[in-house]
Amino acid sequence: MDEIDHRITKQQSGTAIALWVTIIIYAIARVLQIYSGRVPMLVVVGLHVLPPIAFTLIHGARLYRTRGILLFVLICVAVGNIIENLSIVTGFPFGHYYFTSVMGPKILNVPVMLGLAYVGMGYLSWIMGLVILGILDRPLTRSCVVTAPLIAAFIMVAWDLAMDPVWGTILHAWIWLGGGAYFGVPITNFLGWYLTAYIIYQLFAIFARRRPAPPDQLPSRHWQLPVVFYSVSVAGNLLLAIPQTGPSVVSDAAGVQWRVSDITGTCALVSIFTMGAFACLASIRLIQLSARAEGGLAAQEGS
Repeated sequence: MDEIDHRITKQQSGTAIALWVTIIIYAIARVLQIYSGRVPMLVVVGLHVLPPIAFTLIHGARLYRTRGILLFVLICVAVGNIIENLSIVTGFPFGHYYFTSVMGPKILNVPVMLGLAYVGMGYLSWIMGLVILGILDRPLTRSCVVTAPLIAAFIMVAWDLAMDPVWGTILHAWIWLGGGAYFGVPITNFLGWYLTAYIIYQLFAIFARRRPAPPDQLPSRHWQLPVVFYSVSVAGNLLLAIPQTGPSVVSDAAGVQWRVSDITGTCALVSIFTMGAFACLASIRLIQLSARAEGGLAAQEGS
């Protein structure tokens, strides 16, 4: 029995190290973003997208097993690319826009990296939603099959709310043809994002309701690390508010001029009060669940 426990502990430690490595690489990528003029943009984009995917595959395999997390990846990529292409052609649900060459090669109308970007932040937002609802080592209940996707979609949209004007209006990774009220981004974009995220999560929730239990009890740090990763993303958005050399004013496709400092400052505030709020809620929830578990263990030992 001791040998089995030792093997499980060793495996958990190795997994934790691998997850921390992905977080550190992502943190470096967020620092590199403020030096985008000196670092190739494709390198910055790749380091934004690939570490969260690696985190998703490693972390998700422990929770949903390999088949389950690959299903999540498939749903994210398929739904994200279908709806992105649909909107580029028809304007529904995000609005009318197109991608430039900033994010690299495309499949149809959508950059490969953009399609993959749904996976990492999509998974972190999903786990954050489960933590806030207190659903950890158990399948979704009947009501949570609906409430978990609703909450996770809000968390996912908070990320887009904090970064879309930077990548769209300042970096021109994509161009909104008619501009928009939110620093050149139309309001329909965020409604479309919520719809897209909800569809992804609702499809996966149907599977998660019947998922098998993890092969062994997951340590508390397994739930803490997604919150840490999401928090690193918040901190990375704050770095963008640091004044940099370059144009002080940018124009959207409608010809409206926006001050760069207003965009980055507002996105930093949005990061604090939306993404930061979700990170705080998840952290507090984990503390509560940990205290409850310790209290239950103490009661069992006392009896």
